[in-house]
Amino acid sequence: MPQVSPRLDLPFIQPSQAQKHVTHNEALRQLDMIVQLSVVATDASNPPVAPAQGEVHAVGEAPIGEWSGQENMLAAWLDNAWHFVAPDIGWRAWDISAGRVKVWTGSNWVVPAGATQNLDGIGVATTWDATNRLSVRSSATLLSHEGNSHQLKINKASAGDTASLLFQSNWTGHAEMGLAGSTGFSIKVSADGNTWTDALVFDPTTAIATGAAIQSSASDVTAGRLMRADFGYSPGNVLGSVSQTSGTPTGAVIERGSNANGEFVRFADGTQICTVNLSAVGCTIGEGAIFSSGQNSWSFPIAFASGTKPALSGSGGSVSRFVGFDAPAATNVSYQVLSTVSDPAPVAPTATATGRWF
Repeated sequence: MPQVSPRLDLPFIQPSQAQKHVTHNEALRQLDMIVQLSVVATDASNPPVAPAQGEVHAVGEAPIGEWSGQENMLAAWLDNAWHFVAPDIGWRAWDISAGRVKVWTGSNWVVPAGATQNLDGIGVATTWDATNRLSVRSSATLLSHEGNSHQLKINKASAGDTASLLFQSNWTGHAEMGLAGSTGFSIKVSADGNTWTDALVFDPTTAIATGAAIQSSASDVTAGRLMRADFGYSPGNVLGSVSQTSGTPTGAVIERGSNANGEFVRFADGTQICTVNLSAVGCTIGEGAIFSSGQNSWSFPIAFASGTKPALSGSGGSVSRFVGFDAPAATNVSYQVLSTVSDPAPVAPTATATGRWF
């Protein structure tokens, strides 16, 4: 018959043994030490000066004093002496100093791994609830990569649900971004957590932005709003083709052009200016104080608005000459160069017409 039990090394009472109570009490002492094991600390190295009866320590790798040579043993203070027991793999002990259960692996006391699948909830330094099944109270939360990229995914069940990030101050919501009730990304803001304004909303098909932060019309000059490309101007549309809808500019700021009939400039506000260097003429027709070149016609390089009559001005090309115009049409005007003297020299007059293109 063996002398001790195979797992806990408890001494057996042998046949015809005298003083059987000694063996029995020794077994009870060992059971009292290791059953429902609770240790003052793990990885202990220095025996306490005044230990309490039954006090147990998990000795570490480099013990000193009365624990010297008892590496990785359990040390119990019993009847004014230290008693040592070797822990077996899988033994559990409550670490009083750490406030948690630890398991002996054969070389270290470690915190046992807990279940990680299908947990009801997790609270880190706080309490989770049925809505917030993962709750973290901390000055920061880090989600890092595992060698390359990292994505944070927020998934919702259907288009009408919400998948968003909500930003709060003292538990009152003031900003929210994400998919709120649609598949279009939006940014919302609120002063009180009750009334919300869609600051930016992006159409998921076109990516066009709308919302309170965007100009509502070409005449919207609200301070702080973002300018729409079709309502504002930039280096890309200062020069180009001007256009308008119901009097509101929809194209470039300035349009320039030229052809055989002269040059023109159109502005987004509707102003149009045409200029030309006319053919050289002499002034010999007539008698008395005024001589002329005869009647001529200037077709504008681009038409003015239908039904309008542009204002005209011109230069005869010399000190004694000036240009006289008849009533203009939207597309052309008749003119003649007048002179105070008869002068056959061919001199080129210039002309300018100013009006509107709409």
